[in-house]
Amino acid sequence: MAKEVFRKVKLQIEAGKATPAPPVGTAVGPLGINIQDFCQKYNDATRDKMGSVIPVELTVYADKSFDFVLKTPPTAKLIKEYAKINKASSKGANEIVATLTKEDVKKIAEIKMPDLNAYDIEAAMKIVEGTARNMGVAVKGVNDQELAEQAKEAQEEAKELAKRDAELQAMEESIADQNVEVEVTTEKQDSEEVSE
Repeated sequence: MAKEVFRKVKLQIEAGKATPAPPVGTAVGPLGINIQDFCQKYNDATRDKMGSVIPVELTVYADKSFDFVLKTPPTAKLIKEYAKINKASSKGANEIVATLTKEDVKKIAEIKMPDLNAYDIEAAMKIVEGTARNMGVAVKGVNDQELAEQAKEAQEEAKELAKRDAELQAMEESIADQNVEVEVTTEKQDSEEVSE
């Protein structure tokens, strides 16, 4: 008979470095399992992948036993690693921060293949290319020219917007310099005038 599942939890932990301290302890502690035991088993299973973030899907059963399945590293982490960047673009596809080759994309797709919803490596590569695009990372020969044009257009739009903001600011300042007196009437005054 299958065990009754109490809860499933997904975590992203650095390989070989799980400890009972937060964030692992905070996420796993309320489940009632032996945190030290989980950390030990996770660290043993990921020791050969040190330096990577390895997501884990933890299943806790009603009898407080558990098992877990290791997943592949997040696509964004792999893209940053292959592109040799520390962080992605803050403007998404409107700013190119790095470029990958098709071979790099293929390697990332091969690593991610077990966790992606794709039937073949070409479909997996398309998924990786989409993630890269959203991070501001171009793929040489695929979308690098398109993204360069998009980034150029975004810069021109930003300049135009800054110019309009400056014009608006100048207009507001010129109006503020003019002391315009406006007569304010209230309903009470209007009713007194009518009764006279």
